[in-house]
Amino acid sequence: MTAVHVPGAPLISEGLLVSTSPATGAEAGRFPLADEADVRAAVDRARAAGDWWAGLGSAGRRDRLQRWRGVLARRIEELADLMHTEGGKPVGDAVVEILTALEHIDWAARNARRVLGPRRVRSRLILAEFTGHLEYQPYGVVGVIGPWNYPVFTPIGSVAYALAAGNAVVFKPSEYTPAVGQWLVDRFAEVVPEQPVFQAVHGFGAVGAALCRSGVGKVAFTGSTATAKRVMAACAETLTPVLLEAGGKDAMIVDADADLDAAAEACVWGGLTNAGQTCIGIERVYAVDQVFDAFVDKVVAKAGRLTVGADGSDLGPITMPSQIDVIRRHIDDALDRGGRAVLGGPEAVQPPYVHPTVLVDVPEDSAAVQEETFGPTLVVNRVRDVDEAVERANALPYGLGGSVFGRARAVAVARRLRSGMASVNSALTFAGMSTLPFGGTGESGFGRIHGEEGLREFGRPKSVTRRRARSLLPAMTFERTPADVARLVKIAKLMYGRGR
Repeated sequence: MTAVHVPGAPLISEGLLVSTSPATGAEAGRFPLADEADVRAAVDRARAAGDWWAGLGSAGRRDRLQRWRGVLARRIEELADLMHTEGGKPVGDAVVEILTALEHIDWAARNARRVLGPRRVRSRLILAEFTGHLEYQPYGVVGVIGPWNYPVFTPIGSVAYALAAGNAVVFKPSEYTPAVGQWLVDRFAEVVPEQPVFQAVHGFGAVGAALCRSGVGKVAFTGSTATAKRVMAACAETLTPVLLEAGGKDAMIVDADADLDAAAEACVWGGLTNAGQTCIGIERVYAVDQVFDAFVDKVVAKAGRLTVGADGSDLGPITMPSQIDVIRRHIDDALDRGGRAVLGGPEAVQPPYVHPTVLVDVPEDSAAVQEETFGPTLVVNRVRDVDEAVERANALPYGLGGSVFGRARAVAVARRLRSGMASVNSALTFAGMSTLPFGGTGESGFGRIHGEEGLREFGRPKSVTRRRARSLLPAMTFERTPADVARLVKIAKLMYGRGR
């Protein structure tokens, strides 16, 4: 019996990876399926290309990256249409995603020299005869393993910063969005035709594993926590450093003095944009008792107006067909445990679509609270105060982002969230700010993309000392005398012997 192909699911045909639309089943593209030898060959090519790329210097790389940015900007409609076809993302959302990625390319290109370039570091008295120098040198080749939910913004958060730091990049796009990944690579080749500085290798998990074991200098991964652990284990075999942006179960806290209209608007956007397929999406909401009922009413009213469909709608299809079963299970479990659906519910699951669903009174030990749903569902629970809200928000092992709405205590509450990022009186805004680092803690991973920390992730710090005078206090030499040691002891007591 021939297996029935589910629209959107990757398909292998005659050795090619075939990508199709989850909404219509239309073909988005066909790409060579890489094996381990192909991956190693790509890394070997990238190693030589990386030497050439690093040799361009920061100014040369900045020029090429800005030209790439220009190509993407001029062809933004073409890329947005491809994202819509391949992943089902609404065109408007695709445009916003591309725009944010363009900002990151621009910032990385403009700031790489300032952040990573050589600079002098002050020495201290004990080694006053030496000067210190610090610079960040490229790893050579960086492997980037990207996700399907934000196939432009997320990988570019690693790719652009790695390139700006002087590395070549071998990119393994998600098997669900290879066409978008290859499109980005092809547009880069238009402005950098001399060397394969940015390449793509296509396939399933085995290709990602091969990239981890291929001898790259570093791997940057975005995806689920379970896959992040496998990536880390594969990289551990060769002590290849990794940057991991894994899953999340982000919470929003709504305090008693919050602007409820603004909070509801941000909640619906933060939880339901991209059909809820957002690692930093709002999946849990804790509203204090005084405003809970009014807040839920506003969320239901706003979410209930959203349209769902293939074209021209607010929410598109679920990109990965198997995720529909997860979403269905979470809704059913929440209701079985005593939760209530004030919008949507089991009938909201209509493959390949899921309509907005808002659940209340959901037990904290339910799957809908404990596990990443990755669908257009919101769990809104009542708490007595923000202290209980923070306690519940921090109870899970995830720690990616979060949001707090309020006035008097909002910033203080945001600082208490065990997360890598937080938005006050907004949602998801930290992702678009190119000057801020992006990443999580706990089972949401470690390392940072974006901002100065994101640039430093893709350079190895190199420290150099240089003697500038003879040593007045010989210490690191066999030529030191007992008198020298006595002077060192005296200085240690004078400099460090006090209690404060």
